[in-house]
Amino acid sequence: MPSHDRFYRVVVDALAHDRLTLPTLPEVAHSIRCLVRNEAVSAARLAREILRDPAIAVRLIRVANSAAMRGGHRVDSVQQAVTRLGFEYTRMLVDGLALEQMFRARDRELHERLLLCWRDSVEVAALARALAEQCTLLQPEMAMLAGLVHRVGVLPIVKLAQVHAHTIDSDRALDETIDALAPRIGRMILQAWHFPTELVEVPALWPDLTRDHDGAADYADVVTVAVLRLRGAPDAYAPAYRKLDLEAGFALDESGPLAGSYRDCLQQLQAA
Repeated sequence: MPSHDRFYRVVVDALAHDRLTLPTLPEVAHSIRCLVRNEAVSAARLAREILRDPAIAVRLIRVANSAAMRGGHRVDSVQQAVTRLGFEYTRMLVDGLALEQMFRARDRELHERLLLCWRDSVEVAALARALAEQCTLLQPEMAMLAGLVHRVGVLPIVKLAQVHAHTIDSDRALDETIDALAPRIGRMILQAWHFPTELVEVPALWPDLTRDHDGAADYADVVTVAVLRLRGAPDAYAPAYRKLDLEAGFALDESGPLAGSYRDCLQQLQAA
């Protein structure tokens, strides 16, 4: 039996028998998500919760002080950062920063793979936010989060790969399993994390370049277009382009609002 078939069956067996360990959203991200739903919550209360995770707190301040966000004075506290960023953007960033901590592995090669996956997700998130802001009526911050989580299904597969390394003898074997199963697993993870319904479907929907649907563009469309543009993919006829009223290869190196919004968001995320 080819090695890629063997590892694929390991993952499928884990799914079928409920033995696939899904990652848990860090407590601070879950708490912030709950607090933001409360209209009476204050920036001070959110800041106190974020300070429970010093690493996230420091990086949130760094984002607030990035050149793209700077508002004339330096931010020195988490509360000031929350006030500058806004509650919703803070919540999305905390989710993203907490998620990044999961993209790690003991094995050096697998760790490098996850690191590249995260960097790709950051770029997709920045462009997704810009596309939502400039080309749709979708919430830009939600689109950014959609980009950050669009490949979250990779995490449990890589964890299994560390345990079942003997069933994998090539990068191709792992890549084929990830391409086949990560979309389904990603949907399961976001369901378990109680993400909004419109985001839960993103990992499973964005890879389908032929997907078409009634109505306006959704978050999966935005992620699909962001991935195609950043990869330089030649599929110019993906219906998602029409939803955003864009052509394949649209410019990102000019001074227009789309390119500027993308650069600003990318700078913020990379500053973290």
